[in-house]
Amino acid sequence: MSRKSPRCPRRHLIIPDTQIKPGVDTRHIDWAALALVEYLPDVCVVLGDWWDCESLSSYEKPGGLKLEGARIKADIDVGNEAFERLVQPMNKEIARRKRAGLEPWTPRCIFLKGNHEDRADRVAKNDARYEGLVNSDMFLTPGFERHEFLEVVPVDGVSYSHYFAAQGTGKPIGGSIENRLNKIGRTFVCGHEQGLLLGLKQYPGNVTRFGVVAGSYYLHDEEYRGAQGNGNWRGLVVANEVRDGTFDLMTLSISYLQRRFG
Repeated sequence: MSRKSPRCPRRHLIIPDTQIKPGVDTRHIDWAALALVEYLPDVCVVLGDWWDCESLSSYEKPGGLKLEGARIKADIDVGNEAFERLVQPMNKEIARRKRAGLEPWTPRCIFLKGNHEDRADRVAKNDARYEGLVNSDMFLTPGFERHEFLEVVPVDGVSYSHYFAAQGTGKPIGGSIENRLNKIGRTFVCGHEQGLLLGLKQYPGNVTRFGVVAGSYYLHDEEYRGAQGNGNWRGLVVANEVRDGTFDLMTLSISYLQRRFG
């Protein structure tokens, strides 16, 4: 039976937060695009915060709307260009396989809005000058289904969200991976937090649930984190043999991807 059959375990390729903004190195997006073609996942999930949107982090900065509007456009355009680079090799491979009569590859592609994309939807609520001018529709994700910030998207028994919020607070559930598994109570994958947390929990009836927090896939350092804070793990995550909330996990560090595709 083909791995592509819905009755068979499937493969998910997961892209953590990329935090793209003007002036940063984005070669890693091309590496992710090539990894998609090499691993041929059944599902590709972008966990959100693809755009950094630094210009929208505060609405009380000095300067006029014209200047701020230019900065917002630059923030959005650089992420749009990078997203197009992500999907081009995938689209070419889909078309090539069709022309050659090979087994079709039609991955389900999912984009989850992060809190950084959500800034664009909040900006007009906080400053009427931006009403009708800025919203998350300006973030272009061709070929990807889009889901709202903090929406939970279940796929093959895995719950995906940018992060999982503590009840009544809207703030992310934190602490150890064991604590998050206890509170979320099901297999989950999320981004938002730099680095990589992995864990599993055995439940009665021989049921195992997995937890993955992967929130960094970028080459640049973030000034606010300092030298020590920028030493976190960065890369892509591949979940193999996904079925009913279980999988075999494979991590692809950004250094490996650079050696493989750079």
